[in-house]
Amino acid sequence: MDITNNKNSPSNTAPAYEKLVKYLGYLILVFAVSLSAFQIWQGISSTISATYFRPIHLCWVLVLIFLHYPLIKDRHNPLYLVGRVIDLVLCGFIIFAGYRMFIFDYNDINHMFYGLQLADMIAGVSIIVLLMEACRRTIGLVMVFIALFFLSYSAFGDMLPADLAIKTYSLQDIIQFQIFSANGIFGSALGIAATTVFIFVLFGAFLEVTGAGKFFIDLAFSIAGKYRGGPAKAAVLASAGLGSISGSAIANTVTTGSITIPMMKKLGYKPEQAAGIEAAASTGGQIMPPIMGAGAFVMAQFTGVPYSEIMIASIAPAILYFFCTLLYVHIMACKLDLKAVSRTQAVISVMKDGAHHLLPLILITTLLMMAYSPLLVGVAGCAAILLTAALRKHSRIGLKKFIEGMEKGAILALPISAACGAAGIIVGVVGQTGIGLQFTQFVMDFSGGYMLIALGLICLVALVLGMGLPVTAAYIVLAVMAVPMLGDFGLPLLTSHLIIFWLSQSSNVTPPIALAAFAGAGVANANPMLSSVEAFKLAGGLFIIPIMMAYTDLVTPGASTFELALSILQTLSVIIAIAISIEGYLLRKLTLIERALALFSIPVLLINPFGIGFAGIIIVAVLIVLQWRDRQPVIVVDL
Repeated sequence: MDITNNKNSPSNTAPAYEKLVKYLGYLILVFAVSLSAFQIWQGISSTISATYFRPIHLCWVLVLIFLHYPLIKDRHNPLYLVGRVIDLVLCGFIIFAGYRMFIFDYNDINHMFYGLQLADMIAGVSIIVLLMEACRRTIGLVMVFIALFFLSYSAFGDMLPADLAIKTYSLQDIIQFQIFSANGIFGSALGIAATTVFIFVLFGAFLEVTGAGKFFIDLAFSIAGKYRGGPAKAAVLASAGLGSISGSAIANTVTTGSITIPMMKKLGYKPEQAAGIEAAASTGGQIMPPIMGAGAFVMAQFTGVPYSEIMIASIAPAILYFFCTLLYVHIMACKLDLKAVSRTQAVISVMKDGAHHLLPLILITTLLMMAYSPLLVGVAGCAAILLTAALRKHSRIGLKKFIEGMEKGAILALPISAACGAAGIIVGVVGQTGIGLQFTQFVMDFSGGYMLIALGLICLVALVLGMGLPVTAAYIVLAVMAVPMLGDFGLPLLTSHLIIFWLSQSSNVTPPIALAAFAGAGVANANPMLSSVEAFKLAGGLFIIPIMMAYTDLVTPGASTFELALSILQTLSVIIAIAISIEGYLLRKLTLIERALALFSIPVLLINPFGIGFAGIIIVAVLIVLQWRDRQPVIVVDL
């Protein structure tokens, strides 16, 4: 029998699959671009109230997730078509649930006395189940397990020991609280993701399609490329410049790393080191003002502190983080005896070609400092990108690139909105059950009232959460649980939130699941686990600097200029002391006595016993002078 005439043969079914993929691609494009357009319109007009806007946004996002992230990814799988049909059916359930929430009368309190209608119950359960499936497809199972754990706690908490037991809630109560109120899924976390965060992710997508990302990379190479280990240092500076333009440390790693990682490998860095450097540097992009990722906007909502104040308080710690990363990169280059690169493009030449890309960043920084709404600032920033790109022929974009930016912005925002929706479940359960107070009391009892021990426990929790949660979700979970406890130690609200925000960044570089490091390993063709270990070491500032926030005036509101300067100097000394005592190297190999002195200065700087903390700064300064006196000349090579 001639199998080529069989209607079910691969040669005949392949065109049908390709046609299906093509049509679904068009559908995704339409949904993504229309979502971006809808978000911009809502940002300008604010026509729809938050009560209805947030469900519309989440349902739109869920539909896009089920279209863009198929149930069965392998197109050659015989069940691929069945999977796509299931995806479309799930989209139908989402649209039904969205309709029920849109027509729901929130002013009618009868549902509080007589319960929800059956259709509303079905809609509520559907949203929770489909949100969990969307999280599984976009950010993994860990977030799903945590959200389900908290839901189970609210439903079956009376079965636990007395210290943990709570009054339980029925399915009706849970649906009412989580779906048909502003306390659960549709709370402040999703509200920020649906407004400010989405617009700034779109802002980043426009910067990328207009070529601004390449400008920042070229500028970093022109500044740092001529120094020892130049490509690695350029990677750090490029990530600092790019900030959170892409809205994702993973995207930053891939974008910047596609240029920097091959050059680092060529210069002599091991593949794992190159991937780790890029991942650690890109993670720092999420803490660098003016745009600090989704978590910073959530922080503004949680604390009630204007975003401009958060941005100002974060400048010094962010610079210190990149100094920490640069220091480890430099020590690594010295230990490997790497050379400098002789040929780098002049800074003036780079600025001449791309200085106009700085205008949108200057604009949004100025507007944020003037306390304008971050949402309106983001819209203005998007408009400014398109206008400034049009000023130069080489950066001007046409309709195709504009549509690409609109689609890319919507797609990049999908995991963030899904994570914030699931995090809303956790926030809701904490508020409904009071488990946050129990957690606070547990940590306080276990730490014995010592803040350093409590911070260590929070670091451990952050490490565990970082193994599976994206940054924003990890921050929200940590914030609702740990901030009250830090307040009990007398820390200001903003300081407490910034500590938690920094610790949550570890989710990108924490083994065994370090997504940014794994992305860098893919570019470098390196071992993912070894790359994540390198990234974790290079991102040590994520743990050192938050501890210094607690013990110094680094981010204390109202601190004087002298107090801030002293805190910066103290933190800088701690970073250097830890690095050189671990690595045994700065500009040359440390002697045993020098290494012992560096190690001794760490607790002196951290704890300031008997008021002799200044002695630690003096010790580090003396070690730097000794190292500088004995430094070796740098050899320059061509790449």
